[in-house]
Amino acid sequence: MAGVFSAVLGPVGRRLTYRRWTYLVLGATLIVPFTLAAVAIVPPVLHLLLPSDTAEQPLVVTVTMIVAILAWAAGTSFIPAVRVVEGTAARELLGAGVPVQASMRATNLEARWKTCQWFLVHIVIGTAIGGFTLYVPIALLQSFVAPFTGEWLLVGDANLRVPVGWQSAWIPVAAIVSSIVLVHLVNLAGVGLTRLSQVLLGPTPADHLAELKHRAERLAERNRLARELHDSVGHALSVVTIQASAAGRVLAKDPEFAQRALSAIEEAARDALADLDHVLGLLREDEPGTQPQHTLADLDDLLGTMRLAGVTVQTEISGDVPGLPFAVSTEAYRIVQECLTNALKHAGKVKVTLVVKAGNDVLEVEAANPLTGQAQASRGGRGLAGMRERTTVLRGQIKAGPDNGTWRVKARIPL
Repeated sequence: MAGVFSAVLGPVGRRLTYRRWTYLVLGATLIVPFTLAAVAIVPPVLHLLLPSDTAEQPLVVTVTMIVAILAWAAGTSFIPAVRVVEGTAARELLGAGVPVQASMRATNLEARWKTCQWFLVHIVIGTAIGGFTLYVPIALLQSFVAPFTGEWLLVGDANLRVPVGWQSAWIPVAAIVSSIVLVHLVNLAGVGLTRLSQVLLGPTPADHLAELKHRAERLAERNRLARELHDSVGHALSVVTIQASAAGRVLAKDPEFAQRALSAIEEAARDALADLDHVLGLLREDEPGTQPQHTLADLDDLLGTMRLAGVTVQTEISGDVPGLPFAVSTEAYRIVQECLTNALKHAGKVKVTLVVKAGNDVLEVEAANPLTGQAQASRGGRGLAGMRERTTVLRGQIKAGPDNGTWRVKARIPL
């Protein structure tokens, strides 16, 4: 019994029902200006286009006015702001089932056409609910006096004669039941519109494609930032670790070398902090305090840091390296940095041969160092994957691996 009572009267005490009711009545009010325009324009136009007897037929006038009202409403729905207003009202009044995209501007023709359908459904259903909303409460109030007066005022001056006394006691009961039915009808219409909003106000295939593209761009940006952090901070930590170890061993015997090692540590740490500040600024979507953009023009500083760390670097640079495109130069710098860092970290203080050659619309970068036992045991990590990603982005190719006792990395990047 309690379950039946809750099912019958539950929607009556639910706040969401009256929010849905407000949205439906809003649809009824939206049709008013279109109706007024149709009343003012349709009859004169019909008299101009049709014979007088045909233009004055109620059926012709009614059908023409309905068509005109729906046509004007449909045209209005293509205004971008209409979707925003309609969607925002739907999300606020219909409940959480309305998609987030409902309150966003339409980005394609399919979304505008679906907005048009939603707008027409809203005003048609809203007009029906609005009519019942005006009629049922008035009939309910008048039903309580009908058994005493013998008259039940339904619409305007149209009076329905009813018996006086207990024979009309059913009228208030019927009016109360009609009011409860109206509440259920409002709730049902609200649930239906909420589900329909997923189809008409939800994301279109074009929106899904744009979202996928946006996610892919964000993922690519995250991978790029991860590579930047790996290359810059990893390089700095490798230098700091090697130099700190060397300085600790010779601090008492060779203070001058220890001083140079500490200077290299300071410089590497400062560069790493600048890169870290830049990347964290991008992650916070703020303007970073510094924007380091290392290119091959900074190669001398990089080589100097590595030499201070004890790595002997023999270089061969040819071609118009300073005139390289900025994107190519920055990625090539990171590739060289990773090669030198890997040599220091995995092979120790060995001799590295570095060749940078720009010409014939191709930039070639090649680095080679001896394969020590330590290097063979410790090869791996994310550095090689990062170098492959950098060359792939620029439509280049890279090869890395052992070659007759030498670890060799060779990258070709088109210009």
